[in-house]
Amino acid sequence: MAIPKKIINFLEKEKVKHEIIEHRKVFTAYDKSATLKVPEKISVKTLAVKISPPSKEVVLLSIPANKNLDKDKLKKKINVQRKKEGQKLAKKIDFVTERWLKSNLKGVKPGAVPPFGNLWKLKSFIEKSLFKNPKIIFNSGDNSFSIRMSPKSFEKAVPDLVVESISQPRKKKPLKKSSKRKKK
Repeated sequence: MAIPKKIINFLEKEKVKHEIIEHRKVFTAYDKSATLKVPEKISVKTLAVKISPPSKEVVLLSIPANKNLDKDKLKKKINVQRKKEGQKLAKKIDFVTERWLKSNLKGVKPGAVPPFGNLWKLKSFIEKSLFKNPKIIFNSGDNSFSIRMSPKSFEKAVPDLVVESISQPRKKKPLKKSSKRKKK
């Protein structure tokens, strides 16, 4: 199995009920849902974003494959908490680079980031709508394996999990109109 040992050991240590799923190599949650023939709303993509200021704060976000991150919503949620704690308000949210991922989440393949922020001392957010599903499917650290578990098991594995509405529906790409006209 190519799942990083760190992930396997973590799940076993936390005694979290889970199932390892092997599938063809995929690089997106959308492709994972198509490959596994499951609804996009249960296939989770994990995003790593940096929040500035401070420029070094990175958080992991878990949202369904059928949604996109709403950076404005996330920034508002973070700033509500920061204001309560008397911290500087966030001004900008950006995705981390692949280089950052490789050097800070060792053993994890890009496109397969698992959602367990506590493994790397990172705050973890999860889209609230994922809790409506009996099971959800996460990245495992490898593009050929995924982890299926209940949202409650995930909450047990990540005790400081922040459950919020942080996404918006993914926009469908309009169909391209053919430049050729049909002959009558």
